[in-house]
This record gives sequence, C-alpha cells and structure tokens, in this order.
Amino acid sequence: MLSPRDTPEKQRVKKELSVLSPPSHQGHPAPLNMSKDLHPTMDPTKMGLGRSIAVLTSGGDAQGMNAAVRATVRVGLYTGAKVYFVHEGYQGLVDGGDNIRPATWESVSMMLQLGGTVIGSARCKDFRTREGRTKAACNLVNLGITNLCVIGGDGSLTGANEFRTEWSGLLVDLVRAGKITQEEAKKSSHLNIVGMVGSIDNDFCGTDMTIGTDSALHRIIEVLDAITTTAQSHQRTFILEVMGRHCGYLALVTALACGADWVFIPEMPPDEGWEDHLCRRLTDQRARGCRLNVVIVAEGAMSSDGKPITSDQIKKLVTDRLSFDTRTTVLGHVQRGGTPSAFDRILGSRMGVEAVMALLEATPETPACVVSLSGNQAVRLPLMECVQVTKDVTAAMAQGKFDEAIKLRGKSFENNWNTYKLLAHINPPDVKSNINMAVMNIGAPCAGMNAAVRATVRMGIIQGHNMFAVHDGFDGLAHGQIEPINWNTVSGWIGKGGSMLGTKRTLPGKLLDEVSQNLAKFNIHALVIIGGFEAYVGGLELVQARENYEEMCIPMVVIPATVSNNVPGSDFSIGADTALNTITSTCDRIKQSAAGTKRRVFIVETMGGYCGYLATMAGLAAGADAAYIFEDKFTIRDLEMNVQHLLEKMKTTVKRGLVLRNENCSSNYSTDFIFNLYSEEGRGVFDCRKNVLGHMQQGGTPTPFDRNFGTKMGAKSILWLTEKLKECHRHGRIFANTPDSACVLGMKKRSLTFQPLVDLKADTDFEHRIPKAQWWLKIRPIMKILAKYDIKLDTSERADMEHIINKRVPVRK
Repeated sequence: MLSPRDTPEKQRVKKELSVLSPPSHQGHPAPLNMSKDLHPTMDPTKMGLGRSIAVLTSGGDAQGMNAAVRATVRVGLYTGAKVYFVHEGYQGLVDGGDNIRPATWESVSMMLQLGGTVIGSARCKDFRTREGRTKAACNLVNLGITNLCVIGGDGSLTGANEFRTEWSGLLVDLVRAGKITQEEAKKSSHLNIVGMVGSIDNDFCGTDMTIGTDSALHRIIEVLDAITTTAQSHQRTFILEVMGRHCGYLALVTALACGADWVFIPEMPPDEGWEDHLCRRLTDQRARGCRLNVVIVAEGAMSSDGKPITSDQIKKLVTDRLSFDTRTTVLGHVQRGGTPSAFDRILGSRMGVEAVMALLEATPETPACVVSLSGNQAVRLPLMECVQVTKDVTAAMAQGKFDEAIKLRGKSFENNWNTYKLLAHINPPDVKSNINMAVMNIGAPCAGMNAAVRATVRMGIIQGHNMFAVHDGFDGLAHGQIEPINWNTVSGWIGKGGSMLGTKRTLPGKLLDEVSQNLAKFNIHALVIIGGFEAYVGGLELVQARENYEEMCIPMVVIPATVSNNVPGSDFSIGADTALNTITSTCDRIKQSAAGTKRRVFIVETMGGYCGYLATMAGLAAGADAAYIFEDKFTIRDLEMNVQHLLEKMKTTVKRGLVLRNENCSSNYSTDFIFNLYSEEGRGVFDCRKNVLGHMQQGGTPTPFDRNFGTKMGAKSILWLTEKLKECHRHGRIFANTPDSACVLGMKKRSLTFQPLVDLKADTDFEHRIPKAQWWLKIRPIMKILAKYDIKLDTSERADMEHIINKRVPVRK
C-alpha cells in the first residue's frame, strides 16, 4: 500500500535506486545532534579524505561572500578534501566545463577585503527546469562531487534543497541515458547540501545577521552622516530610501542608528492618518530646536491598505503641508558595493568553517541545513524550516497580520522595532515620577558611548524621570559636576565619537565621602555607569561602600563601553566594533602599500591592554598570519615556527604577510623585538615594516553596530532601573542593598542579561583586567587554520542541529 506521499513514480525511482544506494540506517532516525554522535575522536585533517566539495555563490551579491568562499576552500583543503569553485552560480553548475575548477590555497589569497563575489553569481533560468538540474547533476557526478556549499538568498537555498531532493531520480535518468555508469551513480548516491545566507536585506529567518547586512549598513550610515551636515546647514528634511523590498531590517536599523524621525518598513505599515502624525512630529522636532529631519523609507514600504509608500510621495506631502525644504536620496546599489566590514568578514569565515564541518558530518538522513548566527554562536538549522518561516512572514504581511510578521522576523528584529518605537514615537508623560537618575562615562573614551548616553537620557525622560549628566566620571561626581540633561541636549550625539560628557579613569575608592555627599545633595536615586574595566571596578567599589554609606544604596547599572572588550559579564562592549573596523581597514591599506614591491611582512601593534580580542578578531578579519596575545602564551620556539611558516609561504605566489601583536602580550617579546627577529630571519626572502596603530583605534565615528548596540543597552538599562526602583521603594524612600540591585548589562551568547557585579568577581582577573573565561578564544584556531598552520581543530564542541519553531526561537533537542 502506497503512503500518501509515495506516487507510483517515486516508487519506481526507489526501486531502481536500491541497486545504486549503499545500505541505509533503517530503523534509526538521524540524530539531531549532528556532530557528537559521529566520530568524536576523528582527526579533523583526515575528515575529508576521498571527498569533494563544491562552493558557489548565487542570486544577488553581498559583501563578505568572498570571506565565506575563502574559508570553505581552505578548511575543505585542511580536512583533506578536494574543493572546487563553481563560477557564475547555478548557471556554471549547469554549463560545467571551465565553470567548475579546482580551488587551491593560493587561489583564495587577497580575497577577504574584496566586495561582491570573485567567483561570480548569475540568475539561472536553466536550473529551474529538470533538464537543467540533470545537466548539473551530470557535471557533479563526473567530478565525484557529492557535497555542495551554496551561498545565497532563500531562493538560491530553496533551489539547492530541490536539487538534493531530486538527486536520486536525476541519477536514474542519467544512468538510463548512458551519461554515467551505475558504478559512478553508486559512488555519488547522495548529495549533501549546506547553505550560508548571503543577502544585504537580512531577510532570512533563522539567523540574526546574514552575510552582507552589516557592510550595507556601513554604506548607508556613511552616506547619512554626510547628508546630515548639509541638512543641518540649510535646515532641511531628508528622505532616504534604502533597499528592502520585502524586509525592513536595513531601514529599521538605520533609523535606530541615526535617530530618524520616522521609518517606513513593509512589516509594519503606519496607522491610518499617518500623514497628519508625520507632519506633526516633524513640526514638533523643529519646535524643539532641531535643524534637520530625517525620514527613512524601505523600498518595499506600504500603507495598511497595501499601497506603496514612496520617497517622492513623502517629499510631496512634507513640501505641500509644511513648506519645509525637502530632499530625497535613493541609495540603490551603493549599498551592495564596497569593502566588507570586519563583522561580515568574520561572519563569513566562521560560517565557512561550520559549513564544511556540517557537510563532512552529514549522513543520508541528515536534512539539508543552513549555518546561522544566534547571538555570537554559529548554529545549524534545517534549511527548509527556515525557508518556511521566511515565507510565513510574507504570508502574514499579505494577510495584514503585521504584529505576527514582526515576531516571525525574530527576537533581534522585534527588539529593534520595540526600541525604535519607544525612543521615537512615544511622547514624554505629563506626570513626572520624581525619580532622579544620573548617567556618567568612566575610563577611556570610545565610539558609541554617546549613543548609549542619548538612549539613556531619552528613555529616562520617556519614563517620566529627571535625568542628570555627570561630567568627567567619578571626579565629576565627587566635585559636583552634575547638571540636568534634557531631550534636546543629546540631539545629534548618536553619530559622534568620543565622550560628550567627558570621562576619566579615576576610581571612587578614595572619593567616597564626596561622592556620597553629592548623591545626597542632588537626590540621585539610580546610576548608569557607561565605560570600560574602570566602570566595572568603580561600580564594585560603590557596592562595597554600601555598608558605610546609605547614599550608595541605590540601583546601579554598568554598561560595558571600551575598545578592549574586557569587561566581565559581556561578550561584547560598545566601541570594540568601531576599533575592530579601524584596525581591519588600516591593515588593508598597509598590505596594499606593498603591492608591486618585493615580498614584505608587516608587524602591527594593536590596543587592548591585556585582552587579545582586537588582535585576534582583526587577525581573522584581515587575514593575518599570526596574532600574539597575552591569553595564548607563546615562546621563542613559537616565534621561530611562525617565521619559518612565513618563509615557506613566501616561496609560493604569496607576497605579503601580516603579523598582529597585542600591546601587552609579553613584557619581553616587544613589537621591536618581533620586528627585529622577523627582519633578521627573513633576510633575503622578505623585508619587514612596523606599525603601531595607537589612539586612532579609539577615535572615529561609531559603526552602525556600536550605535545600535549602545542605543539598545541604554534603553534597556533605564527600563530595568525603573522596575528595580519599584522593588526598592520602602517607606517613602529608595533603599537597595541586595547584590542584584547593582548589575552589569551585557550580551551573553544569545541575549542581553543583567548580572550582579559581586557575582562576577570570581570570574575576573583583576591584575590583568580581563575576564577569566573569554568566548572568542575558541575561534582563534580558525585564524591559524586559515593561515595554513598545521594545527588540530578542536571538534569536540560543535554546533548541534537545532529547530526553528513559530517565533524563530531555536530549541535544543
């Protein structure tokens, strides 16, 4: 008896394939944990022996695709597999011939910093037909390729899954037609598919970020910052149209990152009468003293009745009703171009590594998966579940279920939308809370601090609180440099680098009397401390002083903001992304300076104190040959091995080397020592140059990530403090002395969490000012493998297959 899904045609194919296929694991469902059940002790350098992997890019190009291609090729070769490029996407797969070529280690050199896709991408009508897919299958079988890595959007990935589903039937057709032998069909009886999502729109459900999205945001913000200066000069209204036909992510994050007055996205059309509301809002902003208005429009924006809302339509509305000098800018393909950001390079590299592991660990029963990002973790999700949820979003929007569409987009999108609504669309309440909150910056300045202060101040005002600014850190708190701060004061702060409040490294330990007096004098009920390791230590000192100073018994939040990314309790700090992009772009320029010259190695010193985050991640983003850090101890033998490694590489077509050194990685192996060592040992093969990047890493305008991260952290801290004040309000006064009333707000794995300062003491190395456990150390081996070091990749802790359900929340089985 046939099952409902077994057509006679499928039965026939199964029967004919029974002679081609190897024995299946009947009666044993495929384990959801794709890695731990499969050869847990297998040598990773032998996992790919006898296997072949092909990589292609399809659909629209996105910055960072080249990083994913490079990682796939190099990790594939590292495992012992043969790796092939498929040029021109699915068209190259169908046409075969020179379009499918072997990839070598050197063939992906100098790709990291290039935008677009070096191996080409094309829309392919042929692959949509069974005839075209049969040709593609024949080309793969002839080369012995049974593992396909596809980098593209949901359409490209859906096509890959259909190809995999039909694979058995295509082999039968090829055997019948005499194109392949039964022996060849038997060897290629199963096709493994793994997808990576490359799309600047971030429109694929199942991942927090798709490859290319962060770089597109960089392009948008660069243009917006330039527009802002001219708009302020002439008191203009600017309407900026960004890409996003079906997804408003770019528009939404751009609105958050620039403090736009209004944003139009397809997932949430404006209410009826939005025209009046928009005009009223723009007028209010001008009345408050703002010299410009910014409106962001996604190209797919529409009204509640399904009609398009265009930038020209909005311009006409504002001009006719308000007579404001109004301009429109449509960015178009500028957003797709340019150099990939550090984030996209690292994302592409990590996804490429995970994709190869997923391919080599797959069994015939394993569903096609897509490698996704959740928080800072790489996860594997069933491809078609993600595609289905992506389609569900479109369906929800078509049915007018816009709240559901927002939820289906995922927690990251939903949090961005809620934060934007709170900061942009709610007017301050008429009734004040009589709560006084103070905000301050501590430690070295960094990009994104001002975005956090702005969100803190405005969210506090929205909650009805009185907001106070403390200038020059704990020094200012001790000496009474405290003043009220209002909505207009922080206008335009979101895109400014440094610290507008002023900041110092002074700790409060020796100023406790003065600090307590001023907390009482200004009647401060809650404190937001934004800064680096000094902010964390200063917060601890205030908590410890609660025993002797009742004025310190108020709720406090520490928001990590430092280029060093060394604050316990958070995987990321505000400012680190901007510094990382500065280092990466500088390394690109430094390497480019040697173009056309003889072989050269650059030694570059980065900041970070004793924390090697910047050196490690910049090494991964810039394609470094080595990155010396304090946490990963090294000896003179390691240095000797690194020099020898570079000498061997320079015998090939590679002409440039890059070595990064964290400023405090070793007291003896200084930057000068390493430079002299490499210069002496490389004599006759390569010469060396030395660069100390210095304080340029702390400067510059904040990246989109740091603006967005700072905004969300500031807003969330105020909401938490507001709730905590309700808990601590007793007998007409505030009294907070429990450990959970003074917390670090940090990103931990997949969410923003509050952790008591005192609980983090055990996890802190106070001597070296770093957390004892740091997540990014686990991805250091990736940098070494991509630089062709013969090391063992730890495969004991791999990504499990997870499931995406309803609201796109991964559930671990």
